[in-house]
Amino acid sequence: MKAVINAENLSKWYGNVLGISEISLEITPGIKGLLGPNGAGKSTFLKILCGQLKPNIGTITIFGETVFSNQALFSRIGFCPEHECYYRGNTGWQQVMFMAKLHGFNIKEAAEKTEAAIDKVGLLESKDKLIREYSLGMRQRLKFATAIVHEPEILLLDEPLRGIDPLWRVKIVQLIKEYAKADKTIIVASHILPEIEIMTDDIILIHQGKVFAQGDIHYIRDLMDKHPHMISVESPQNRELAAMMIDKEYITTFQFHPENNKVTFNTNERDRFFDLLNRLIVEHDLEIEEIFSPDDNLQAVFDYLVGK
Repeated sequence: MKAVINAENLSKWYGNVLGISEISLEITPGIKGLLGPNGAGKSTFLKILCGQLKPNIGTITIFGETVFSNQALFSRIGFCPEHECYYRGNTGWQQVMFMAKLHGFNIKEAAEKTEAAIDKVGLLESKDKLIREYSLGMRQRLKFATAIVHEPEILLLDEPLRGIDPLWRVKIVQLIKEYAKADKTIIVASHILPEIEIMTDDIILIHQGKVFAQGDIHYIRDLMDKHPHMISVESPQNRELAAMMIDKEYITTFQFHPENNKVTFNTNERDRFFDLLNRLIVEHDLEIEEIFSPDDNLQAVFDYLVGK
């Protein structure tokens, strides 16, 4: 599949602060997860892609065209930034309508596209409400509407699920997947690994401004699963559970947390651990209140990969 976005030796710095360094990527249509801890350079990379920033070194092209100051290209890109950017005196309708008109649509076309975009994010009933009265989740959905109102070919989404309630998180993810099926290119930046896992297997790991790993997310998962993995189980029968699991060779250590009925296991084989846990729950009718992996996140992957 032909690459839509090409970056070569892309670098950007702010005085003595490094944003990104020597990033070279070819990005094809579909959903790409841009993963990295806060401050890794994700937002800088997206802002360069949408023309808000100019790189100090290197080149970036989209559809074979240079990006910076390319006004015609911007109509093919939709950007949902991490931070809020709207006129607080506007209603939701006015904000999205304003963006539609900026893309060159006449009043009738802009109104039609505005209604369609607002409807997709479930804000039609609140379209005449002032944005400053919206909840965080509503404002986040409104940002998404402004990114898709002109039906772009490329979507750049920076932490798009932040603050959105569970029901609408599912719906927004489904909407993103539908855009991918239409051969659009979507880059979703996040520091939360599970958010990306539900959207795509194709990821780019960025660390300290550099592309640190790239490829299938299951490969990254395999790397993480080869080091002791923490799994915390909350249950009023936590001691009985630990006693039933203590003799398994793939469980290296465990620790009780009496204050909240939790026991945290370290295991070298997560799949075997969960197979056993599920079987014990059924066979002994155990009451389980929560199962949580404290290191089941992107930072744990990076810590492992860089040997911290």
